[in-house]
Amino acid sequence: FLIPKLISMSSFELFAANLFPLEGGFSDDPNDRGGATNRGVTIDTWRQAGYDKDGDGDIDREDIRLLSVEDCMNLLRYNYWDRWRGDEIRDQRVAAMLVDWLWCSGKWGIIIPQRLLGVKADGIVGSVTLGRLNHENPGQFLFKVYNSRVAFIRNIICNDPTQKRFEKGWMNRVNEFI
Repeated sequence: FLIPKLISMSSFELFAANLFPLEGGFSDDPNDRGGATNRGVTIDTWRQAGYDKDGDGDIDREDIRLLSVEDCMNLLRYNYWDRWRGDEIRDQRVAAMLVDWLWCSGKWGIIIPQRLLGVKADGIVGSVTLGRLNHENPGQFLFKVYNSRVAFIRNIICNDPTQKRFEKGWMNRVNEFI
């Protein structure tokens, strides 16, 4: 009998192990549009998760201070990795770049790659998006995504010059995933 060739898929654990060292601890920089942030999780994102960590009846900056690595890992897996269907992406580098973009920039981390793939840019990763992605040359597609992320960053800064102070960090991050 024939043994089918196994196709390796991406690993959430490997992605998370590479992502979280890039994330700092708690910050609340008045120039950062994300507001109070801990381990890459913004207050708005945590409010969407709907979990009052300190049990005081609201979700505020104190809840962000209390976020554990486990809290952030769960949020990353279910709201970002699974949204990109990371376990079904054949190339780890591509999965990491795409999920990180979603993590950093919300829906644009799906919509812009969908445009690059020539599929409906609806922000939903379905079988068409995933199928097209897995048939792309991973190195070439990674290069396209990288260039699009750089253009996205430059557009943010062009539209709001106060964000220029974050450019070096944003670029270092994108370079980590190339």
